[in-house]
Amino acid sequence: MVNVYVACNLNYAEKSTIMNDPYSMHPPLSDIQVELLKLFSVDIPDKHLLELKSMIARFLLDKASDKADIIWDEKGYTDEKLQQILIKE
Repeated sequence: MVNVYVACNLNYAEKSTIMNDPYSMHPPLSDIQVELLKLFSVDIPDKHLLELKSMIARFLLDKASDKADIIWDEKGYTDEKLQQILIKE
């Protein structure tokens, strides 16, 4: 805690908050953040890093696409309705 005090050079109110509750300014890491830190603690060649970034991007894109498909179906959208919306704008 003393290192936080010295390194941050905060005013007294902020310092006492950090001393009493170290998570008040920064929440703990999520499970995925911890796992990624473990992964990156080993030396990974640049080629593999780029591949991993691509895999993560594809994963997130797939999740977003799945969610968009669910919303599309819930709203009852069709290709024709989309064309009508695009023409109006």
